[in-house]
Amino acid sequence: MTKSELISEIAERSGLAKSDVEKCMKEFEGVVHEVVAKGEEKLTMPGFLSFEQTMRSARTGRNPQTGETIQVPASKAVKVTAGSKLKASAKGA
Repeated sequence: MTKSELISEIAERSGLAKSDVEKCMKEFEGVVHEVVAKGEEKLTMPGFLSFEQTMRSARTGRNPQTGETIQVPASKAVKVTAGSKLKASAKGA
């Protein structure tokens, strides 16, 4: 399902205008971006998803083409975790 299909589906189910649903989705994305960028807290939607910033430590890697050992610097990443209800839906429960 694409983002536009999701917006259409939510608009149809909720009775809201597509433009209102799209605005809401954009604001939701903005909030998630801000929370993850700050890295101070975790955004949690119980049973559905959680978003948080994580740190990857520096490590030694290997170039797959040459086999040469390289140093991979520490970096920040985002972690998205599925909640229990979403996991149950995926299992068909």
